Amino acid sequence: MKNVPRNIIISRTDSIGDVVLTLPMTALLKKQFPGCSIAFMGKHYTRPVIEACRHVDVFIDVEDFLKQPVSIEGAKPECIIHVFPVAAIARRARQLGIPLRIGTTSRLYHWFTCNKLLRLSRKNSDLHEAQLNLALLRPFNITGTYSLQQLGPLAGIERLQPLPEALRSILSKDKYNLILHPKSQGNGREWPLENYIELVHLLDLTRYAVFISGTAKERLLLQPLFDAVGDLVCDTTGKMNLSEFISFIHACDGMVASSTGPIHLAGALGKDAFGIYPPIRPLHPGRWAPIGPKAQVFVADAPCGQCKKNSRECHCMEKISAASIYNALEIQLKSDYENQRIYHH
Repeated sequence: MKNVPRNIIISRTDSIGDVVLTLPMTALLKKQFPGCSIAFMGKHYTRPVIEACRHVDVFIDVEDFLKQPVSIEGAKPECIIHVFPVAAIARRARQLGIPLRIGTTSRLYHWFTCNKLLRLSRKNSDLHEAQLNLALLRPFNITGTYSLQQLGPLAGIERLQPLPEALRSILSKDKYNLILHPKSQGNGREWPLENYIELVHLLDLTRYAVFISGTAKERLLLQPLFDAVGDLVCDTTGKMNLSEFISFIHACDGMVASSTGPIHLAGALGKDAFGIYPPIRPLHPGRWAPIGPKAQVFVADAPCGQCKKNSRECHCMEKISAASIYNALEIQLKSDYENQRIYHH
């Protein structure tokens, strides 16, 4: 660009995992334009994730953007990147007269609302979501190819709230603190509760402290798990807001979950993130795996057939055994002990 922008808005108004995989963009923009203010527009419930990123200067609530005057640290918005395309946001950005409005050619309304259009096809791409996002940075002369290993540390989720003592006190100082997050608020393919139950029974609880996480609404859906494992686990469902949950994940050692926001948080926070995925495009780990130095994915070897259109009974998720997750945990635990890691939180 001929002129260095004073500010840039990144618009990503969907879910937690999507936001986490978009945060590396903020680091690359800050590196390119150190004095530029980076604003991140999202939904209210993702605000704690966005504000935890050290590369983000301003959070913009999408509802405020659509209805109120917009300024970024006292200045008018100069650029907006429509990472998650929404017609109403694109129209509002044009109405506000934001000078540079970046969108993709695949959305017809972008032809009328954006003045910089880029060709980007996500559906059939072999690239990961975090890599696909970077194509939208080409107008800023950010064109390098980044591996997932390079992108993992760039999420910058470092501005964490202190963990309340009530939550800190339930953590073990001499065990591996493991979070099991079985549900996804209906947003993805889930590993069956029976598999989580089997995993809990495989674990040596003299070496693992196990926590079940989820929303208050998910607590009823998790009742069969609690009936089966009783006091072998600690129930934390509905007991934390998102800021506290981020800090709790950071204080723990690992997490097991399907493709859902918390597994992406665990990966970005550098935790052992054991993600369980179906082999179906575009849900497969090639597109949506957690990124981070200690993230791993588990996916059925066979192609998905009968359950491709039936998310309620996903046989390819069922095929991923509790034993495979248990073995991965044991390998990680052994590695930690060999490296003389002390579980002190």
